[in-house]
Amino acid sequence: MAEVHVSQEIAASQEDTWKVFSDLNQFDKWLTIHDKFYGEPPTEISVGTTFTEQATIMGMSNKIDWTVEGYDAPKSLTISGKGLAGAQITFVLGLEAAGDNACVAKIDAEFVGTMVVGAIGAAVERAANKEVVASLEKLAEVLA
Repeated sequence: MAEVHVSQEIAASQEDTWKVFSDLNQFDKWLTIHDKFYGEPPTEISVGTTFTEQATIMGMSNKIDWTVEGYDAPKSLTISGKGLAGAQITFVLGLEAAGDNACVAKIDAEFVGTMVVGAIGAAVERAANKEVVASLEKLAEVLA
């Protein structure tokens, strides 16, 4: 198993950040592991919403079938996915207000699978951490 926990202060309100953070159609602007969606992504999401995405980490692409497990606007979005080779991924996207025109964005990610153990698991964790840091930096740039 590999886990990542990263946060970043964003110079935008929680509500403005949520509009980008939770909009699947804007993942390509800031989420560095996102490659493409299979079919059109849902324009509105709620618990139970499903979508399929291609994501890349460590140069390896994986088709992931996601399900929205939690949705509490404008605070958190939890998605769980299953990919090829039994890969299971959970992302918790969270926002916390930090004044009127700022917030803290946080991404907690968990990767589970028969291949995500030992040295490979540690490599996935390092690579995922790098991608999540880069993603939150891009999110901050998009909202600047």
